[in-house]
Amino acid sequence: MFVAGVVAFLVSIFGTPIAMRQFIKLKADQPIRDYGPQTHLTKKGTPTMGGVVFIVGTLIAYIAGHLTLTTLPDAQLKPTGPTATAVVLLGLFVFHGVLGFIDDYLKVSKKNSGGLSMRKKLIGQAVIGAAFGIIALYFPSKGPEPLTVASSTISFIRDIEILEITKVGAVILFIFIVMAMSNAVNLTDGLDGLATGTSIMVLVAYAGIAFWQYRHWVNDESYRGAYDYASRDPLEIALIAGACAGACVGFLWWNTSPAKIFMGDTGSMALGALIAGMAVATRTVFLLPIITVLYFIITVTWVMQIGSYRTTGKRIFRMVPLQHHFELAGWSEVNVVIRFWIVAGLGVAAALGLFYADFLREMSGAS
Repeated sequence: MFVAGVVAFLVSIFGTPIAMRQFIKLKADQPIRDYGPQTHLTKKGTPTMGGVVFIVGTLIAYIAGHLTLTTLPDAQLKPTGPTATAVVLLGLFVFHGVLGFIDDYLKVSKKNSGGLSMRKKLIGQAVIGAAFGIIALYFPSKGPEPLTVASSTISFIRDIEILEITKVGAVILFIFIVMAMSNAVNLTDGLDGLATGTSIMVLVAYAGIAFWQYRHWVNDESYRGAYDYASRDPLEIALIAGACAGACVGFLWWNTSPAKIFMGDTGSMALGALIAGMAVATRTVFLLPIITVLYFIITVTWVMQIGSYRTTGKRIFRMVPLQHHFELAGWSEVNVVIRFWIVAGLGVAAALGLFYADFLREMSGAS
């Protein structure tokens, strides 16, 4: 995890300026909406599609992490090659990045903020989610306890056994979660460093959750604790989460205010899909709205605004997504970003507290 995080950080922090120069040459600058906050007009000419950098950085770091694992002793429980979990998580990450790249490319080539239609974008997300949902549900591992990447049981901090929804139902739920998170992070993007900073917090949290599950894993024969976790490849999840977090930290150096590059839909859709995959893989689906509370709030308020305007013709907020409401209310962009980071951090802290409290409760009950 440490090696992957450092490699991803270095690739991203040194690779981003190279990408910036290339995107500027290609005139791949983010179209700015005229009807948004007027302060955004100063961002005209800033290159977009920066998500390419941390996607590539994460992939390189993943390979570096696995090369490191092969040199460590006692590799019995350490994956030395790509696993089904990696295929699902990195597949969601890369293919949603490609979908977002197409959207960004259409925007910059046509010089407007339209891009792919919402219908085409949703169809693309659904197809990608379905493909990797099937892999997650129908390809169990070999070992003492055969496990799949996803579960046919709804989970909170672990599987809730009485909430069995069948494999078909689980694939449908998988698709919904992936689409919801991909669009939620996309809505959150729009201010310098906002989506990048909050994603780092969430990814670090999932790295911690997954590593904790690895240390108390059902397939670890050396572990004799009273409580274990049934996620399929917890160390693999932690490795990918750490790699992506490191890549995002390097990218944030250039993406923070005033941003020299934007992640675009290439980055935001990829990050949302990856986070959704991690929630499913760690069996923490109902914990997801807490650990990503900022994304949840921004998405719910967006739905409220659209619903209110279409039914009554009235707006609840000055503008959505919610961050622009506060800009129009007079908050500076930096204030909005920092205060939203605080909200995101509180959600992550609450989620980790619930996760650990559940562990302590189970351990005390078993003793």
